[in-house]
Amino acid sequence: MKKLLIILFVLSFFHFNTYAQGVSVEAKIDSMELLIGEQTGVTLKVVAPQDKVVQMPNLQAQQYITPGVEILEILKDDTTQLDDNMRQISRKYIVTSFDENAYMIPALTIKVGGKDYKTNPLAMKVISVEVDTLHMNQYFGPKDVQDNPFLWSEWSPMFWLSFIMLLLIAIGAYLYIRLKQNKPIISRILIVKHIPAHQKALTAIDKLKQDRMQSSEDQKAYYTQLTDTLRQYINERFGFNAMEMTSTEIIARLNETGDPKMISELRELFQTADLVKFAKYSTLINENDLNLVNAVNFIDQTKTQETETEEKIVPKLSENDKRVQESRKLIKILLWVIGIAVTAILCFVAYNVIILMF
Repeated sequence: MKKLLIILFVLSFFHFNTYAQGVSVEAKIDSMELLIGEQTGVTLKVVAPQDKVVQMPNLQAQQYITPGVEILEILKDDTTQLDDNMRQISRKYIVTSFDENAYMIPALTIKVGGKDYKTNPLAMKVISVEVDTLHMNQYFGPKDVQDNPFLWSEWSPMFWLSFIMLLLIAIGAYLYIRLKQNKPIISRILIVKHIPAHQKALTAIDKLKQDRMQSSEDQKAYYTQLTDTLRQYINERFGFNAMEMTSTEIIARLNETGDPKMISELRELFQTADLVKFAKYSTLINENDLNLVNAVNFIDQTKTQETETEEKIVPKLSENDKRVQESRKLIKILLWVIGIAVTAILCFVAYNVIILMF
């Protein structure tokens, strides 16, 4: 103890001198007393101007810092910036000893700016574990692993959480079955193209022209398709049901607002068509072409300036369909919430069960 007091006195005196010169070096030990084989740390601290080069003692791992005290590891230097253009550098050595003794760690040399500075010495006492070799019966061999006692207070939260998890799974299964039994209400927005009557009629006539029907049977089909195309056009263009009217009735209705010359050509076309369809009349090829041209002229002279348009048709759901749709949305949200809750409870229970078991 007396020896230790002397060391502390010398350390204080030396530290004061080095600090007065602008550089401070210091050595500390974490524990001055330890058992054989235990480890402790020896820390060297240097406070010096930032422009000074600092060189720590040239010590290596597996080297003895003093006989009987071995360095096991050298930790990385820790540098801290201080005020007044100063910095502090710390280095820690992990040391141990396997011999019972009182050791004096001598002052270590640290170079700062090429000048040597000595740290304060340190004292370390290594003691051994006392073993009573005369009474061996007092010692017992290693014990088997003992099971921890079952405590309901530790397991009850896991039990009730597991019960809640099973209840949520049952509710989720019920909601899933309900969701599958109720077919989803599909409401698609329909896009309807409105093609003007004259475009549809001219397209049909172009197709008829490409078919180039020549035989008598072909002529009957030819005039049937041609007149049906004109009837459909008249129905959409003039607003009366030409599909259910005779040729004479159609001409009579058109006479009220139409051009006499144009209607005269249309009358000849319908008369020729009636002869071909009902009297087995055979026309010439140029006559067919003439009637086709007359049909196209009639459509061109009576067409409107209407262009092709698109209309979005949004289906309207009934009140019952709306309720079913909202119910399905609610069930899906509940299923997601239940799934997340079950997953969270399962992870929590599994984690705590592993901790309690091991």
